[in-house]
Amino acid sequence: MRENRTIGLLALGGIALAAVLAVIGHLEVNDDLNPWSLTVSDYAVSDRGGVIDVAMALLAGATAVLLPSLRRTGVARPALALLAAWSAGLVAAAVIPTNEPGLPMDTAAYVHRYASVVAFLALPLAGWLLARRLGGRAAGWLRGLTVTSLLLAAAMIWSAYPGDRVLIGLAERLLVLAEVALLAVVAATLVRRGGGVPAAPRVGKQPHPAGAAPRGRDLTPARAA
Repeated sequence: MRENRTIGLLALGGIALAAVLAVIGHLEVNDDLNPWSLTVSDYAVSDRGGVIDVAMALLAGATAVLLPSLRRTGVARPALALLAAWSAGLVAAAVIPTNEPGLPMDTAAYVHRYASVVAFLALPLAGWLLARRLGGRAAGWLRGLTVTSLLLAAAMIWSAYPGDRVLIGLAERLLVLAEVALLAVVAATLVRRGGGVPAAPRVGKQPHPAGAAPRGRDLTPARAA
């Protein structure tokens, strides 16, 4: 459907713009911030309401735009719910800031942290479910990016707790890159297929074309007298 194709293109545009804004947000902040040891949220709180927060909102919007098209293609509710959770988590993380680097965490910072955790885990799980429905090359990309995202999420969790935040910024940025790529694969697949997915093959005996004689292997062998 042309409408679904347009929606996919709109989502891809939002994803691309969000990526550009995130890069700009890293270039405009204080030079004292270290991207290897500080998270994206640490950068965002240093420029409250700036382009990084806008980028997060754009990613959430791009996801929300895709949901009706995915539902029309027959994507199951669990996958749609996980995509909605990713979108909601991004919005919450953008609206509710974390604490400034070096300060003890307050209630808002904890809400921000767990909203981010929900988002980062929900999207790869949705990607795994979507892989089965979308099929084709998209399935391979989605499964690969899902595994990559979960491994990077585990690395980030390790760094945040027993790892004393070693390279936590690098782990998070690689995680964000993998998850944004996953979302882009979903949008691009809808664009390429016009919002449709291949129909599942029907299992069972297919009727012979009109006028065609059945092949030898389709004949029922005669019973012995």
